Amino acid sequence: MNAPPHDHGRAHGHPAADATGRVFLVAVALNLGFVAVEVAAGLYANSLALLADAGHNFGDVIGLVLSWVALVLARRRPSERLTYGLRGSTILAALGNAMLLLVAVGGIVWEAVCRLGEPVAVGGPTMIGVAAAGVLINGATALMLMRGRQADLNVRGAYLHMVADAGVSVGVVLAGVGMWWTGWAWLDPAIGLVIGLVILAGTWGLLKESVLLSLHAVPAGIAPGEVSAFLRGLPEVRDVHDLHVWGMSTTEVALTVHLVTPRGHPGDAFLDRLAGELAHRFGIAHATVQIELGDPEAVCRLAPRTVVSPADATRDVPHSPRQP
Repeated sequence: MNAPPHDHGRAHGHPAADATGRVFLVAVALNLGFVAVEVAAGLYANSLALLADAGHNFGDVIGLVLSWVALVLARRRPSERLTYGLRGSTILAALGNAMLLLVAVGGIVWEAVCRLGEPVAVGGPTMIGVAAAGVLINGATALMLMRGRQADLNVRGAYLHMVADAGVSVGVVLAGVGMWWTGWAWLDPAIGLVIGLVILAGTWGLLKESVLLSLHAVPAGIAPGEVSAFLRGLPEVRDVHDLHVWGMSTTEVALTVHLVTPRGHPGDAFLDRLAGELAHRFGIAHATVQIELGDPEAVCRLAPRTVVSPADATRDVPHSPRQP
C-alpha cells in the first residue's frame, strides 16, 4: 500500500512584500500627481495631446494598482475553498498588465501611423516641459521597481509600464526639441512608432510568461529534467513518476511527485531534507511527495508514461494492467 503523501511547505516572511508594497504606494501617488499636472497643463495650453497622454498615464496607474492589489491578495491566508489562498492573483495581474501594455502599444502605433500621413507640430515649451517631468517621475518609479522585476513577474509588469511611459516621454521631448530646431514635423510620429515597437518587444516576453504560468506551466528557470534527475539520484529512490512543477504565484513554485523506495518508507527526516534541497537547488518551496514501495501487485495508476510529465516521458515504464 502507498504511504500517505507528505507535504512540506516553507513559511515565508513578509519583509520583501512589505517593502514592495511601499514602493507601489509611492509609485501610485507620484503617478496620480503627474496625471493631475498633465490634465491642468493640457487645459492651460489647450493641448489635446497632453490630455490624451494624461488618460494613457491614468491607465498605467490602474496597472500599478492592479499589481499592488494582487500583491496584497497573495498574502491572504488559505481558506477551505481556496486552499492555496489567492497567490495566483499575481499571475492574473501580470497577464492583465501585459494586455494593458499591448493596448497602449496599439494606441501609440495607430497614432504614429496617422500622424506620419498628416504631421502635427508638438505643442511648444509647455508640452516639452511636462514630458520632461514625465521622464523623471516614470524613470524614478521604474528604478524603484527594478530590483523586484527579476524575481516577480507581477512586479516586472508594473516595471515595464513605467519604462514604457518614460520612453514615450523621452520621445516627446526629443521630438519636440528636434522639431523646434529643424521644423521637421514627422519626427514626432517617427519616434513614437519606434518607441511603440520597442515596448512591444519588451511586452512579448511578459505576455508569453504570464500566459504560460496561468496554464500551470513550469516556471522559467526550472528544468523538469534536472529536477527528475536529482530525484532519481537519491540513494533511497529507485524510480520517479507523475512529476509536476508549476507556479502557485509569480514568486512561489510548487511540486508534486511520486517516489518509489523499495527499501521502505525513508522517514520524515528524509522528506524534510528533500524539501530543503528542492528549495535550495531549484527554488521549489512547496513540495508534496508521495512515497510508494514498488509493489508489483499494486502498480500506481499514474506510473505509465502516457500520464507522466514530459520530464519522465522518455523513460521505460512497464505497462502493467491497471487495477480496477
